[in-house]
Amino acid sequence: MYDAKSRYATQPTVTSTAADGTPITLSAPRVVPAPDVATSGYDVRAGDRLDLLAHVAAGDSTQWWRLADANPWHDATRLERPGQRVDLPGREGA
Repeated sequence: MYDAKSRYATQPTVTSTAADGTPITLSAPRVVPAPDVATSGYDVRAGDRLDLLAHVAAGDSTQWWRLADANPWHDATRLERPGQRVDLPGREGA
């Protein structure tokens, strides 16, 4: 159902029924785990974006969601604000 790199790849699915009787399959709610790798602090600079930071931290821009998991704020756009200190998973002591 999802790409192997997706954070939902191993997520169980649930089936619901729409008002017209059509079955709808979707992912069960995902519980955000604690980061499974070391993190380091990083001061966001102008022009930084989640995909670029993910490329630096994980070597893969599609892993931006790992940054969101490591910095569990309600507003993920805070991860791109210049001057904001964020944790980058996978960059121990960097």
